[in-house]
Amino acid sequence: MDKIFINDLKDHLNKEIISNFLVTEKVLREGAKDFYIRLKMADNTGSIPGNVWNNAKDISEKFEEGDVVQVKGFIITYKAQLQITVNKIKKISQEEYDLNDFLETTSKDINKLADKLFSYIDSINNQYLKELLLNIFNDKEFFTKFCQAPAAKSWHHNYIGGLIEHTISVAGLCDYASHNYTIDRDLLVTGAILHDIGKVFEYQVIPNIDFTPVGRLVGHIPLGDNYVTDKTKAINNFPEVLLMKLRHLILSHHGEYEMASARLPQTLEATILHQADNFDAQTIGVQQLREAVTDDNAVWTEFDRLNSRYYYIK
Repeated sequence: MDKIFINDLKDHLNKEIISNFLVTEKVLREGAKDFYIRLKMADNTGSIPGNVWNNAKDISEKFEEGDVVQVKGFIITYKAQLQITVNKIKKISQEEYDLNDFLETTSKDINKLADKLFSYIDSINNQYLKELLLNIFNDKEFFTKFCQAPAAKSWHHNYIGGLIEHTISVAGLCDYASHNYTIDRDLLVTGAILHDIGKVFEYQVIPNIDFTPVGRLVGHIPLGDNYVTDKTKAINNFPEVLLMKLRHLILSHHGEYEMASARLPQTLEATILHQADNFDAQTIGVQQLREAVTDDNAVWTEFDRLNSRYYYIK
């Protein structure tokens, strides 16, 4: 059986398909008449939602999130997005598939992103901040994990390489701001590079993107704050005030307590970093919703639950 990749499913609209996918989300729900399963399935070309309407409770016991499954189902479109109405599903043993076929990865060149990251580090004039950045990113084992990490589980940059892609975008926005406003560029760009560093520890990527135990219980903001603080201890006489300002950037970059920010932005640099982080996250999130639309006649994206709205695409 030849695999049908998700980005080719539009060619199978209103047809039955059989193919293998990675289960990234699975929720058994009780409907008006019976139980059903809401699924999200993925491969290295994208993701697609699906539903199991019949015998859901029995079928639910046969597989879990993180399993690769063989799906027999019908391709439909609902609210401008392809879905699979699943009729049969079974777990596939690890010997029968290559996991690389199911892990979505950034479309950007990782080597070019890495070069851009180090060009920003090279541009830092403050000796303490530059030494801190080099100590972190010259660690090859850590840098490999950083380049593989996603920036989120679901909303934006939720794929392998998403973290470095998001980091470069935020650093670029902050670098632009530094030419237009009177700010501490070295501090701001360093904060941009390090603001999401805790996501290296917050997420796992194999077999599917999910929270690690420490990621779910502690979260990337305090994890990043602790990691950066520990790294400064190896640098002689790292200024306490500089560390305080840098920690504030990390702790406040979500901007609002309601968005899990540890602090509110209380410096100009922190204000800019929050706006840059949110700008890139929201832009890519909406862009991903637009790209998920497969119906040429659609007027709206699917509903964005995070921001409680649809997006007009005509």
